[in-house]
Amino acid sequence: MSAVSFGARARIVIVGAGFGGLAMGSALRRAGIDDFVIVEKGQDVGGVWRENTYPGCSCDVPSHLYSLSARPYRNARTRHPSQAEILDYLRDFTAAEGLRPHLRLGTALTGAHYDDSSGTWTLTVTGGGEYLAETVVFAVGQLHRPFRPDIPGLDSFGGAAFHSARWDHSVPLAGRKVAVIGTGSSGAQLLPHVAAVADQVTVYQRTPHWVLPKPRAEFGPVLRRALAVPGMHSVYRKALYYGADLTLTPLLRGGWSAGLAERIARTHLRREVPDPALRAALTPGHPIGAKRILFDSTIYRALQRDNVELVTDPLRRITADGIETGGGRHRPHDVLVFATGFRASEFLTPITVRGRGGALLGERWRTAPDAYLGLAVPQFPNLFLIAGPNSFISTGSNPEIKERQIAFILKCLRWQEESGLRAIEINPVAASRYRQWLQGRLDRTVLGADVPSWYKNADGAVTNPWPASARQFARMTATHPAESFHAVQLSRCTCAG
Repeated sequence: MSAVSFGARARIVIVGAGFGGLAMGSALRRAGIDDFVIVEKGQDVGGVWRENTYPGCSCDVPSHLYSLSARPYRNARTRHPSQAEILDYLRDFTAAEGLRPHLRLGTALTGAHYDDSSGTWTLTVTGGGEYLAETVVFAVGQLHRPFRPDIPGLDSFGGAAFHSARWDHSVPLAGRKVAVIGTGSSGAQLLPHVAAVADQVTVYQRTPHWVLPKPRAEFGPVLRRALAVPGMHSVYRKALYYGADLTLTPLLRGGWSAGLAERIARTHLRREVPDPALRAALTPGHPIGAKRILFDSTIYRALQRDNVELVTDPLRRITADGIETGGGRHRPHDVLVFATGFRASEFLTPITVRGRGGALLGERWRTAPDAYLGLAVPQFPNLFLIAGPNSFISTGSNPEIKERQIAFILKCLRWQEESGLRAIEINPVAASRYRQWLQGRLDRTVLGADVPSWYKNADGAVTNPWPASARQFARMTATHPAESFHAVQLSRCTCAG
């Protein structure tokens, strides 16, 4: 399933077999298009849910919402499935939608080059193979390149050191002194499990997060009985969609729900953490919504265990047997766990993408990646993105946003075929107008607040989150492609015969 011949052809090549790539493949098959392949660097489907196997890994969005409309999640008992259950869902989706024959696993894309004369893409993959494609759809996601801070002395550490997204299950933690660096979503989820077995856990926090209590993973008896009624799963899914959109979106601009959410978070912190010094260290100084809000009901209790210490001093250096902080104190450690997130703003890295006229996407995105509705870039014909720049929604369901993008891509493909066009791309005027609108919306949100966040790149540009509602995204992707895309003329080959 992973072998690639030189010059293999496919009408459409999808890059990535996570939620976005699998949903794209399903949509193509349901539209009667079978000439496509899904190339995936891993040995299985699943994306982040294949790669993140740390203890306690789960999704903070209810899975009735965090699932694909072609086969919506309909478990009447579990609200928040574990990583393993989500991965099983994606495997089942792959089989049920007939995507297995289209998969090319263990196939990492290294480059994509557009030919101006033929209007086709040449895709190079590991091992020296190539694909020739009319259309390319990148569905590589935003959270799959682990970020590990460049701390002096890391190479000198004598114990085990690994990122939460590359969890080393061969390393025993029982009876060990473990450092957990980072208190974001991954750090919050894994800490209780690590603290339950380790002898000592030191948690290094750079910036505290706003934390809202997370409902129980399983439904109570009332909801279980309600979900047994025919049609109630769909009703529940819609209620989650509109409820999240109406209540959480105003957070981004400091609207009516921001104050309410902050009060809930402060009350949760006060009830869970009676010690005023620890509570002060865990109280954020940034507006709620400027960083990813944590939905978690376990981290505060874990931080108060006798064998857990919270450290807020900056890390100065790593030694052969521990970590030295800015205050000059050295703490010994046997294991370092980096729960430090991902290089989310480095879209498509390290793939080299060369478009029309030799334009390099990496150069274009050097300071601030951008794409029309997160899915198309001028000078890159017949190339689409799923979960591209500024299309991550922090207030709802990202599978929903991806499906909106996919529906728009399908409209582009139909319009292109019906019009007999060899190549199409986003109109630069439409792209510029969209960028101005996007920046105006971002400027009215708290997303640009002066606080470290994976929402921004190294230059401080907000590159990842969508600054409006899910309903707004649905309206903007409901337009006809002819309003924003145009035909691309092929160049004549002037090579000597």
